[in-house]
Amino acid sequence: MACSVVFLVYCIHFFVIYQEFAMFVAGNGVGWFEAVILGLIQGLTEFLPISSSAHLRILGPMLPSGLDPGAAFTAITQLGTELAVLVYFRQDIARIFLAWCGSFKRNTPSSAPMDPDARMGWLVIVGTLPIGVLGLLFQDMIETYLRNLYLTAIMLIVFGLILGFADKAGKRQTELRDMTWRDGIVFGFAQALALIPGVSRSGGTITAGLLMGYTREAAARYSFLLAVPAVFASGFYQLYKSWGVAGPVSPANTALATFVAFFVGYAVIVWFLKIVSTRGYGLFVVYRVVLGVVVLALLTAGVLQPL
Repeated sequence: MACSVVFLVYCIHFFVIYQEFAMFVAGNGVGWFEAVILGLIQGLTEFLPISSSAHLRILGPMLPSGLDPGAAFTAITQLGTELAVLVYFRQDIARIFLAWCGSFKRNTPSSAPMDPDARMGWLVIVGTLPIGVLGLLFQDMIETYLRNLYLTAIMLIVFGLILGFADKAGKRQTELRDMTWRDGIVFGFAQALALIPGVSRSGGTITAGLLMGYTREAAARYSFLLAVPAVFASGFYQLYKSWGVAGPVSPANTALATFVAFFVGYAVIVWFLKIVSTRGYGLFVVYRVVLGVVVLALLTAGVLQPL
């Protein structure tokens, strides 16, 4: 316990010194080097159940510019990581898309069971509706009040503990082919929780899947597939909305961060899927709780500002 307190004090002391240095070297806006760092963090954290939006929100004020890159930057750079999903799962996505298109044909009996891939396509659409509707309804709140770092830190801790419980208590028996329409809706609302930085898109859907009895790999794979339409819709919407509007990150540096996020994200998918079926989420749970506690300590010390 004493060692933990000493470590926390040293962390606070380090960040105080770092911020003084950051204020000295800060320029106007987020520079290209900071954009690379943000893209790296986006790619590393998007698919892990630790919340990429929380990391970008926390890291922004600690960079030399001291600027929060904003919700629009987060949504746009996620286009890079989702492009990595399209490349990695290209065969699965193509098969699902073609089967879904084929489900509109009327030359099959109504009593015949739906093709599993076509059904998966419809389940992804159904699961995308909650985040689409809630994202539009609470857009202003998402871009302002929900970016409060106190809330982010609490979400990191609370949903980290829930993930840990789900990983221990889940039966881990159900596969994606057994998914019901009810499960698809539950997955969708779990993904919608990621509108709050700190929850994590993958963390929310994986936690829901584990609680419903899905295997670790099935929950992870579905979280990747479910995120595709939502992230692309959000990313292109923010790209359109912010076009020609001055922000903390220039269009060129946003593109650079997105480019970096694509390559890093692809590598993370390969690594994550290899370990998820054999190891638990305990490490991610510990990381989330520790990060949340550190952020709360930095907020209390005045090193970080809530908004």
